[in-house]
Amino acid sequence: MATFDYTPHGVCARKITFDIVDGKLHDVGFVGGCNGNLKAIGVLLEGKDPMEAVRLLKGNDCSGRGTSCADQLAIAVEKALAENP
Repeated sequence: MATFDYTPHGVCARKITFDIVDGKLHDVGFVGGCNGNLKAIGVLLEGKDPMEAVRLLKGNDCSGRGTSCADQLAIAVEKALAENP
């Protein structure tokens, strides 16, 4: 697979990018949002199974928004996997 770009909804981040190479997540990045926390998410997910990331992050809420940057990443990963089996 290649690099994926996703425009998140309902959060401070304006863009999410990541690669899926040989079935593993790489180079997770966010534009906007809580810089330190989002960099940490990228580091923690480097080389991880995409579906494990979805399992861990999906449904996380930020301040009652019903979503979060982590949740939006999970949605983006699910979309990428569904569109590129």
